[in-house]
Amino acid sequence: MSNKIVPAIETHPILRIIGPFHGFFNKFATSGFLLFCATFVALLWANIFPHSYEHLWHIQLSFSFADLTLSKSLLHWVDEALMTLFFFVVGLEIKREILIGELSSVGKALLPVFGAIGGMVVPALIYLVFNVGTSSVKGWGIPMATDIAFALAVLSLTCKSLPFGVRVFLSALAIADDIGAVLVIALFYTASVNWAYMGLAAVFTIGLAAANVLWVRHTLVYALLGIGIWLSFLGAGVHATVAGVLVALFIPARGRYDTDTFVRKVHLYLKKFECEDQSCGHTILLNQDHLNAVQSIELACHHTETPLQRLEHGLNTWVSYLIVPLFALANAGVAMHIQEMSLAFRHPAALGIIFGLVLGKPLGITIFTFVGSKLFNVPLFGGVTWLHIIGAGMLGGIGFTMSIFIAGLSFPTGPLVEVSKIGIISGSIISAILGLVTLTLMSRNRPGK
Repeated sequence: MSNKIVPAIETHPILRIIGPFHGFFNKFATSGFLLFCATFVALLWANIFPHSYEHLWHIQLSFSFADLTLSKSLLHWVDEALMTLFFFVVGLEIKREILIGELSSVGKALLPVFGAIGGMVVPALIYLVFNVGTSSVKGWGIPMATDIAFALAVLSLTCKSLPFGVRVFLSALAIADDIGAVLVIALFYTASVNWAYMGLAAVFTIGLAAANVLWVRHTLVYALLGIGIWLSFLGAGVHATVAGVLVALFIPARGRYDTDTFVRKVHLYLKKFECEDQSCGHTILLNQDHLNAVQSIELACHHTETPLQRLEHGLNTWVSYLIVPLFALANAGVAMHIQEMSLAFRHPAALGIIFGLVLGKPLGITIFTFVGSKLFNVPLFGGVTWLHIIGAGMLGGIGFTMSIFIAGLSFPTGPLVEVSKIGIISGSIISAILGLVTLTLMSRNRPGK
């Protein structure tokens, strides 16, 4: 019998499944509060000093390289360049979830995917009911999205006794929702396509695929090819942020070393640390063999960590704590004049968005999840009940970041984008309050409490 004692908590099957999810949940929950602060500042700024707010984000910034010149407003650089990194991280998360996470098998993915489909179809239909035959009909994609950072931030405010399966379901649903939103942007919000540039993008994409097949693990190669795809999409008329997801799908998910090779090499290098009196002290400056061993272990760690994990870890903080709040600061500033607000709330676009987010999201998520569960005989997991699904569906109505992004694509100019933002902010706030109250009450009324 082995003398090694493994704590029961570390070997419990459910903890092995949800363990990697903790960091993901905590990061997005925390960034959600920063996103809220940026939104609040943007609203104050746009209403107290509207001229300075508009002036700052419309400053033109130009970059030239050889014969190529890119000139865009600061707002467009945030929306089309920095947000590409946001979509890149979303793509990395999608790939990881498909490979090893909640979307890695049919059984795991079925209910969140069904819920995500319902949470996109029903809000879009509700929006169309309000806007069919009007000039605002092309904004049907706005209420389809779920803002994962805001949703998880609100979820983190609920009672600690809430089943962890609710968090897993909502996160997997939001990831599946992101896939749908990216497809909608790529397929339906591209006005015209320059096929010559699309051909160039295809060449760079083939280069990405070749680098992956040839086991190229230097992220610089993928970065350069990714920039080429981004510029090609920009020239082709396809929204350049879609390039972020496309590049992410080709980032290698395997390191140069597998775990067995890593362990074998590290054991070999550790054998070089043989010192008198069982203590080496500070020998790195004195013993070249020790320094070489440490550097070899560091290199082995680098070869074992996958490029996907390395990039996600390196970029997640920048995206969560800088890029997304900066996007909110640049886009959430809406002048809230009483008369204009009154007119906006009567506009079919705002009504379609509000009802799509507040009513369509929970209805679509709950109904489609229920149909998927019964159709394929897949039960709910992790202590989740159907009332929890309804509460999670309400939080799914927090559409903020992606909804504002799609609103900018739907209505690039004119007052409709401001009307849409009012609808998005209002619908997201109502959804957050309803979801928070519902899940909090349910957690307090759990059996045994």
